[in-house]
Amino acid sequence: MFRKFTRAAAAAGAAAILTLASADPAFAHEQRKVGPYQFTVGWQHEPTHTSVENAVQLFLKDAKGNPIDDLGSPPTLKVQVITGSQTSDPLELKASFDPDTGLGSHGEFDASIIPTTAGDYTFHFTGAIGSDKIDERFTSSDKTFDTVRDPTDVEFPAKAPPLAQLASSVDRLTPRLDNAANAAKKAKDKASTAQTLGIVALVVGAVVGGAGLVAGIAGRRP
Repeated sequence: MFRKFTRAAAAAGAAAILTLASADPAFAHEQRKVGPYQFTVGWQHEPTHTSVENAVQLFLKDAKGNPIDDLGSPPTLKVQVITGSQTSDPLELKASFDPDTGLGSHGEFDASIIPTTAGDYTFHFTGAIGSDKIDERFTSSDKTFDTVRDPTDVEFPAKAPPLAQLASSVDRLTPRLDNAANAAKKAKDKASTAQTLGIVALVVGAVVGGAGLVAGIAGRRP
């Protein structure tokens, strides 16, 4: 009885492993039907932190579930990254799989980007795959893919201030630096003026003294 139970448990475990192995490689990604295609979209590296190099990641399959490695020649499918009121330029989606070397993942396309602000991001895909036009948006959330966070929780041993805080500090310091620079320039200008006047005074004194000397010598002559 015990042997039967053990065999059943082992079989169940093996089935679970096979199921996980055959699943899509994306974990915290959003999967959706887009026309005749299956889009699986998220960040390439998660958890996602500000100021760390990352990429928009797309796993693309056809209606039968087969990975698509070619977006066309030339490819027209692009992705724009949106956060708040900011929208990036269209980014190129580069294929992960290299047919020459056999390296990379079939059906994977990546667009490199470094998120610099914490918060939710939207990936807007536009263009076409073959004759099928694409216009689809994917937004980060608890149910889709990772929201961008400041890396302070995972920094060690020293915690750097968030980028937004540094930017705010720079904004506050800029007027002070400008005022200090203007004051230094004015002081330099005053010093230059005073130095110039001193030189002029010396020259005038020398000229007047020389004229007096000449006059004295002339007066002594019979």
